[in-house]
Order: sequence, then C-alpha cells, then structure tokens
Amino acid sequence: MEQTQSPLITGLSWGRMAVQGVGSGKDFKLWPGGGRAWDWRETGIHHRPGIQPTDVQELLENGCQAIVLSRGQLRRLQTCQETLDLLESRDIAVHVAETKKAVEIYNDLAQRGQAVGGLFHSTC
Repeated sequence: MEQTQSPLITGLSWGRMAVQGVGSGKDFKLWPGGGRAWDWRETGIHHRPGIQPTDVQELLENGCQAIVLSRGQLRRLQTCQETLDLLESRDIAVHVAETKKAVEIYNDLAQRGQAVGGLFHSTC
C-alpha cells in the first residue's frame, strides 16, 4: 500500500506560512496526507511550558512516524519533557528546531517519503 505524502511547506515569513494543498495561515499542524491550522486555544498552549502531549495527539492519530516541533522564529516556544517522553515511548523520531530549520527538516523528510508530521509556529 502506498503511503500518502506529507504536504510540503512552500513559504514562510513572520506570521505567515503556505502549505501545499492546505492553504496559508499563521501556525499549522501537518501530517501525511494533510493538515490544518494550529489553533493554540484548543489545548491552551502557551510558549511556556510549551507543546503538551495533547498537542501531538492528532499527529499520532494520523500515522506520523517522525515529528518536527518548531520552536518559533525567536525560539520562544518550548516543548514539555512529557511530550518528548511520549513520542520516545512510541518510537517516534523527534526533531525540535527553530522554525526555519524545522521547515527544512520537515520538507526534507517529506520529500524522501517519510511519514512526517509537525507543529509549526511562524512567529516568536
């Protein structure tokens, strides 16, 4: 069975991203075959303590085998240790990086056909 490719991020600027087949907006959740806007109000996320296990649940449900977590362009967004522990316990490869670097990592993995997903924050 052929795996659905993760959508490529085609543009990034302060407060704006463009994602192939998904659209444009500020922050995104992406996975193999799709994605959507990432609304921080859904889980009450803040820069600190950062990305919680509930924030990555949708990525896991959509078959991600690798996950890229962006820290924002000024690296203010953190990731809780519990989130990293959850992903490690599921044998998910995790990459945490400043947003521009995170986009590079994500697009590279997507172009190589990996089941990659990610959370992308386009500002601080």
